[in-house]
Amino acid sequence: MVGVAQVEQPVPTSATPDRHRVAIIGGGASGVLAALQLLTGSDDTGLCVTVHEATGVLGRGIAYGTSDARHLLNVRARHMSAFADVPSDLLDWARRAGRDPDPLGFLPRMDYAAYLQDTLAAVADHRLTISAGRVDDVVPVPGGFELHTRDRVSTAATVVLAYGNQKPQALAVAGADLAELPGYLPNPWDLGAIRALPADATVAVVGTGLTAIDTVITLLEDDPGRRAVMVSRHGLLPFGHIEQQSTAWVTQVPDGPLTADGLAALVRAQVEAARLQGVDWRNVVDGLRSSTQAIWRRLDLDERRRLLDRYVRDWEVRRHRMAPEVAERIDGYRRAGRLTVVGGGIADVDVRSARAVLRIPELPEPVLADAVVNCTGPLTDVSRSDDPLLQALQARGLVVPDPLRLGIDSTPAGEVLGRDGDVVPGLLAVGPPRKGTLWESTAIPEIRTQAAEVGGAVLARVVAR
Repeated sequence: MVGVAQVEQPVPTSATPDRHRVAIIGGGASGVLAALQLLTGSDDTGLCVTVHEATGVLGRGIAYGTSDARHLLNVRARHMSAFADVPSDLLDWARRAGRDPDPLGFLPRMDYAAYLQDTLAAVADHRLTISAGRVDDVVPVPGGFELHTRDRVSTAATVVLAYGNQKPQALAVAGADLAELPGYLPNPWDLGAIRALPADATVAVVGTGLTAIDTVITLLEDDPGRRAVMVSRHGLLPFGHIEQQSTAWVTQVPDGPLTADGLAALVRAQVEAARLQGVDWRNVVDGLRSSTQAIWRRLDLDERRRLLDRYVRDWEVRRHRMAPEVAERIDGYRRAGRLTVVGGGIADVDVRSARAVLRIPELPEPVLADAVVNCTGPLTDVSRSDDPLLQALQARGLVVPDPLRLGIDSTPAGEVLGRDGDVVPGLLAVGPPRKGTLWESTAIPEIRTQAAEVGGAVLARVVAR
């Protein structure tokens, strides 16, 4: 992958950005999908794309950077193509690569990273550059931007923010910083640290989402003497996928103003109507997927807040489901007494003991943990991020948090809105940063659509200039 790209050279800070140069910040799935759209749609435009990725390795990011083959995609292979108009692309790659080409199957996450790398390599030529190193600042200049890393400055007329998800926010309970706990692991994707835990370790996993599920699989599968306690406010695990049903279900959302309560009642009614016809509720949820972004945009700000406060977790555990094999593993751990899942959160901790002591209201005795893993999900409020780039962008007024602090403020088309509320010319975003605007912004089918739209906007901008 890296071998097919040019090595970026420093340029003088006085250089005027070439209108053909596009910089993508972030080399995970969002960045690769954006690069693919630009490269496959720009043969005759002279467009040059530089992907800035701190690690120098593209396609992995947080979502697909795992080294554990037991961590599976939570979307069926037939829906995970990098190109919406070529739905068989991933399956064709899997067949060529000797992987399981089952369209209804769930590939390992690490295989998907390989697919993204190979797909980009197939279209990479002199127009693609990979820049290893973290971008710490983006400075507006006439005609575009300067991008600053520790040892170089480069320029681009257009910048696409594709930095993906942030690391989890710091944990605190009753004023106590959990980072002071013995065995505290702030990074749930540090599989080396998880695998290095004692063979008889008891581990508290804070969070019950898909990242927590992967953490538990690595923890418990590697050694049968380990035990885990998963704890969150709701104590709700993602549901599992079932065998694909041929029956589709489409929910008609009425015109006019929408409310969070009315939307929840509509979904409940549709689930009941489907049940009476022998259709599983999963088909109702999946049938709403294509209209979820439009529904979100029809809700006013107060109704969006109510949806987040009252209904979002119930929706997420049904929307973002586990692969059947993963659900079976989790059920097996629980039946064997190796995994406990509880709600109510953590009421108190003792940071003075040699082992972490956690008091959980739903458990009769404190949990004596050899390690505590932070799986609470990505930090979405960029105003609280310690990422140097996000801090610099906010200080310059180039980005601001969206009103719900789910990402950065942007238009539905992906144009970034600055401190003054206006579009920042030449600055766009793809993927999780747009969650506040679109809600559905973290899964491949939605991100590839965003990448295609942003790619088209960039190409149109280049031609217009």
